[in-house]
Amino acid sequence: MVTQEQKPLTLRRNFSWTFIGNLVYAGCQWGMLVVLAKLGSPEMVGQFTLGLAVTAPVIMFTNLQLRVVQATDANKDYSFSDYLGLRLIGTGLGIFAIAIIALFSGYRRETCIVILLIGLAKAFESISDIFFSLLQQHERMDRIAISLMIKGPLSLLMLGAGVYLSHSVLWGTGGLVVAWAIVLITYDIRNGLVMLKNRSRILPRWHLKTLKKLIWLCLPLGFVMMLISLNANIPRYFIERYLGEYELGIFAAIAYLMVVGNMVILALGESASPRLAKYYSAGNAIAFRNLLLKLVAIAVVIAGGGILFAAVGGRQILTLIYRPEYSEHSDLFIWLMVAAGIGYIGSFLGYGMTASRYFRVQMPIFITVAAISAVACFWLLPKYGLFGGAIALNISATVQTCISLGVILHGLRKINKYSGTKPEIV
Repeated sequence: MVTQEQKPLTLRRNFSWTFIGNLVYAGCQWGMLVVLAKLGSPEMVGQFTLGLAVTAPVIMFTNLQLRVVQATDANKDYSFSDYLGLRLIGTGLGIFAIAIIALFSGYRRETCIVILLIGLAKAFESISDIFFSLLQQHERMDRIAISLMIKGPLSLLMLGAGVYLSHSVLWGTGGLVVAWAIVLITYDIRNGLVMLKNRSRILPRWHLKTLKKLIWLCLPLGFVMMLISLNANIPRYFIERYLGEYELGIFAAIAYLMVVGNMVILALGESASPRLAKYYSAGNAIAFRNLLLKLVAIAVVIAGGGILFAAVGGRQILTLIYRPEYSEHSDLFIWLMVAAGIGYIGSFLGYGMTASRYFRVQMPIFITVAAISAVACFWLLPKYGLFGGAIALNISATVQTCISLGVILHGLRKINKYSGTKPEIV
């Protein structure tokens, strides 16, 4: 029997909660960069964002995008315990890999410690994420939103206090670890108990045969998410190597304003994914197509607003939010918003591919995109500096969006074949 606490919310309410939660959380994440820029220097911003750039691809890979797989598991092929068991294994391997990278990367000592601490924080975040997928599967995005609204301000407070008291990004990052651990232990795990109503069902399970099947299903998505993260961070790696942590701090702080629109994309994509998966599983091509078209139309509107926002008031906005040295790159701001707009459309098409269980085909797509991004950065950054990094992002986002559209059109032509059966995983 489904209780009131387990009863799914409507798509509109799920979107509203997800948008508010992501708005607060992304605002607080952005606030962290503002705190570092105001209390510290572009070098500190660069150091922190380099830590994020190094750890993100590793964690994205070891997460295997289990959240999306579980949330779109309309046939309940695997239990929550299976997903949790695999996530714990992946997180442990991820921390080990990050430690190896940090120790042998050649970065200075303080930067290595920052990388390790961010990796540990992301480990706690990964475990929270698997509980989020359980809530998303039950269409209870309100509980995810509340978790984010607790974690965001707490993270900002802990990082800000650490930087203010120590004048070092090191202690601020340590505060981030503590904040994310507290939210996982005190709130996210409790939500899992509410959904499952049975303490034994919330424990991890390591059944070898089941884990092998689940890994085989999710491994392509793990590679895809790693490649997506690499694609977003490749310009940062090249900027750090060619131009240094100061220029990386400038680029990362301006690029983070792309997240404002991405909050809406994330909220809509996560809220609509279970619905898209149900439409596709049922063979309802018209409903699937119409919902995806609405999402893409919203992405176009957000993209246009972001570009206009950067073109009209970019210099004043960057001065107000950060410091005068950031406003000298207002042209960079415009091109980054163009790349963001193209990426918003590509993100919704990506949600469509995943909801229709097109998993393995995404791997060659994003290998291609990442390779193009690396070549573009290698060619453009030495000649054009930060502007070259923005152009590289535009090129890679355009390629990703065009190929993803081709996959969606192919899936729509085949959708009737899957009516009443499990969709083929390709």
